[in-house]
Amino acid sequence: MVLRPGRAVRGQREPSPDRPGAVSRDQPGLAHCLPAYGAVPERHVPLQPRSDTAVRTVLRVTQVLPGTRGPAVPPAPAPIDVPAERAARRRRAAAVLRAYLALTKPRIVELLLVTTVPAMVLAAGGLPPLGLVLATLVGGSLAAGSANVLNCYIDRDIDAVMRRTVARPLARHAVTPRSALVFGVVLGVLAISIMWGFTGWLPALFTAAAILFYVLVYTLLLKRRTAQNIVWGGAAGCMPVLIGWAAVTGSLAWAPVLLFGIVFFWTPPHFWALAMRFRDDYARAGVPMLPVVAPPLQVARRIVGYTWLTVGTSLLLWPLATSWVYGAVAVAAGAWFLAGAHGLLGRVRRGEPARALPLFHLSNSYLAVLFVGVAVDALVR
Repeated sequence: MVLRPGRAVRGQREPSPDRPGAVSRDQPGLAHCLPAYGAVPERHVPLQPRSDTAVRTVLRVTQVLPGTRGPAVPPAPAPIDVPAERAARRRRAAAVLRAYLALTKPRIVELLLVTTVPAMVLAAGGLPPLGLVLATLVGGSLAAGSANVLNCYIDRDIDAVMRRTVARPLARHAVTPRSALVFGVVLGVLAISIMWGFTGWLPALFTAAAILFYVLVYTLLLKRRTAQNIVWGGAAGCMPVLIGWAAVTGSLAWAPVLLFGIVFFWTPPHFWALAMRFRDDYARAGVPMLPVVAPPLQVARRIVGYTWLTVGTSLLLWPLATSWVYGAVAVAAGAWFLAGAHGLLGRVRRGEPARALPLFHLSNSYLAVLFVGVAVDALVR
């Protein structure tokens, strides 16, 4: 029941001005809101209490009623630290970019470029046009990255069980397989387009052949089927010298063929030294690399044999297209490479630990020094 100001409750007489303590309606102030002091109604009318539903409604806003079920109202969310959130987003974006870059195997790309530029310098007999060099390097980098990304996509199952490759982006699920596949194909298309548009059809053809050979012949056909996988599959890594030469001259000659042969014979001792160090990894993954299927002595002998073929092929380039500058570099670097290979064979024969990883690093340095010698010889002649 609601009491309205200035109106008597049913059963209660309205106070009269003649009665003591009565308040006139015409009196300003609180006279219209409250009965006058001393005015006692004849009957007390108590206010009705709130209904149980109303009480429950009020309580439900702030807490869970005792004896009832239901979740408490969650606390207000903490304010978002905008700078911290932006920094976190930048870190996540940088991690994704690093993962995609890792798929391209940048170290392998660098090694391929070391052989491309000297081949171009030798073909030009000096410094080739800078724009042509940049286009060839960009296209070659994208092509090598494409082949490596597609290789990671195909080998993601064995990468996950090998200690050497378990941290690769697909093995640790930093990139989805579909994204990697699309990324690899896009890189390949860009590489061929750049080579076609800026260097010519022959370099573009060699670029496409290198990608397809590495992915289809080496990765899909040879790698898991034969111990000769790296011997023939390594031909894909020899293509940059042909690409660089063709970009400058638009044709081929015997000099780039010999450069191709150097890299071709260099690849087995280079990679078998690495495979000796990670033999258990390849065995666990079921990849029949030579160190997995052959005894260490046989592997060491083949490493020595291919090292001699590499050095011999490098010396053939001396009278054909270079001067004594390259000849001196080829002899010194070749002796260094042969010493490392024979040292590995000697340790294996004596039953000592092979310690093959230093030969792997030595082979990288050998190839870089040899091709720098090619470029320097062409520049000083």
